Amino acid sequence: MFRDINARFGVEFPFQGDACPYTRVHDTMNEPCSTLREPLVHVIDKWSKGTTDCSTPIPNVSFFRREAPAAPAYCMIPPSIVVVVQGEKQMLVGGDAYAYDASRYLITSLDLPASSEVVQASQDVPCLGLTVNLDLRTIAELIAHGNVPPPRDRAVNGCIGIGDLTPAILKPIGRLLELLDEPQAIPTLAPIFLRELHYRLLTSDQAGRLRQIASVDGQAYKIARAIDWLKMNYAAPLRVEELAASVQMSTPTFHHHFRQLTAMSPLQYQKWLRLNEAKRLMLNERLDAASAAFKVGYESPSQFSREYSRLFGASPRRDIAGLLEPEAANLPKRKVRAS
Repeated sequence: MFRDINARFGVEFPFQGDACPYTRVHDTMNEPCSTLREPLVHVIDKWSKGTTDCSTPIPNVSFFRREAPAAPAYCMIPPSIVVVVQGEKQMLVGGDAYAYDASRYLITSLDLPASSEVVQASQDVPCLGLTVNLDLRTIAELIAHGNVPPPRDRAVNGCIGIGDLTPAILKPIGRLLELLDEPQAIPTLAPIFLRELHYRLLTSDQAGRLRQIASVDGQAYKIARAIDWLKMNYAAPLRVEELAASVQMSTPTFHHHFRQLTAMSPLQYQKWLRLNEAKRLMLNERLDAASAAFKVGYESPSQFSREYSRLFGASPRRDIAGLLEPEAANLPKRKVRAS
């Protein structure tokens, strides 16, 4: 009977021995992650050749490539997910290590100082992956509309975690990367796929971590506001009690939740921002150590040198000289007056 209908109307309805089309579509949700990763490996490998980090035409999406294992390097992780499609990396925060590979992704819900280590990579099989910056406003909107189920695990500590990389998360990422071959469609379709990815994360095993930041009445949201202030005013004197009051928290409560979420105190966080900005100024703008120290808020060059050496394992001069090319290291440095 089905064959007769097919012949008469020219439509392929299923008949005995065929799987229902709905079943075939539904089964794609269970498509193996390895199959979904293969095109991602190809795209990232193609775009990242000859670089270590590269941006893409898609807003908030960047690629990384490492061709050898590397010791931990300091970095600031924005609210984001980091997906490794080939190889293995590890993020060190405080005294904890978070390992992630092609089966697990890293997620952070606050701007977090950390150290990134490449565990598995080679020239033949480089460590490849992407970072997608998260939009906390999109997360809040999705939650406010009430269409997101409550998280399975409500007890969440810290703003960094490791999640299972599932087909539900890989599919919108794949759709995003397909847009690189259709750049004219990026302005229209990328926001849709990014919103889908945010939704999938809110239904994943890391949903609780995102919800705690999006809750305006929550402590994590208030800490996020304090971190925003620190990032914009790192060179200014820090009075912790005033910062706590500005986000409507008592000083002891502020200290407790700040350390719980970032694995450091507010003063340590400010110091990390200052020292890394000073390092950037010495590397990129060729400032000498004293000028960089004054510019980021230090009043004593000797204190700056001690704290820099403690964080980076070498004095400012030795550290920067080791990072620059020999000929570049001999160029004159520019001094600036302390403001």
